[in-house]
Amino acid sequence: MPELSVMALSGGMDSTGLLMHLLAEGHEVHALSYDYGQKHSIEIERAKANIAYLKSKGIYLEHKVIDLRSAMSIFDSALTTEGYEVPQGHYEEEQMKQTVVPNRNAIFSSILYGYALSVAQKRNKVVKIALGVHSGDHAIYPDCRPEFYGALENAFQIGNWSSDQVSFYLPYIGGDKESILRDSEKSLDQLELDFNTVFANTNTSYDPDEMGRSSGKSGADVERILAFHAIGKEDPVSYVKPWPEVLQDAINTEIKHKEKI
Repeated sequence: MPELSVMALSGGMDSTGLLMHLLAEGHEVHALSYDYGQKHSIEIERAKANIAYLKSKGIYLEHKVIDLRSAMSIFDSALTTEGYEVPQGHYEEEQMKQTVVPNRNAIFSSILYGYALSVAQKRNKVVKIALGVHSGDHAIYPDCRPEFYGALENAFQIGNWSSDQVSFYLPYIGGDKESILRDSEKSLDQLELDFNTVFANTNTSYDPDEMGRSSGKSGADVERILAFHAIGKEDPVSYVKPWPEVLQDAINTEIKHKEKI
């Protein structure tokens, strides 16, 4: 019997890599995407595109989009609040804290936990909650750190019956975007899926333009671009500038950041 996992599928690079990882390991996957009023909501459409691609290859999974726009519209963040500029620069720089959405991962994880418990009880099976958080997120996003998930899982276990049936699975927590891409290469080879098709159907940029093209300037963009460069691949998503220019900009941003340290 396959392992059963529920996961957060944002439509970004990390969660998409995680999805491929789970499928390659033979998991039965239930995926939740969250519409929380994010300016880069194109990521949800990209997630749907990958679900359709998987279906065309005979791979099926449960996918639901959860509407949190009303609840999270009261939160203050550059990612959700009109009139706020999405900051540019290196992903570890202080201004990137403006992209934090207060308590976002606690909210997402709480919904996932309730869903996982419901599935576990209906199916009488152990369920893993899989998340694509990684070390590159730790500097700016405290709700991506291992100690946060350890405390959160403990609280959820205390607050629920049958919590012995549910646990967190964070395979990338000690890795980074480069290691996620390298793991994805292996997973996609095993699944006989096309790497460029899958990652073209993702969005990492916090400020894509009206055509869905990534700016290459937000901290998340820079981190992604450098990861693709590290594995010797050109990123298949569309940028507002040609890849050589986007890559050089990201390298320059990394150099300037290191000079400040």
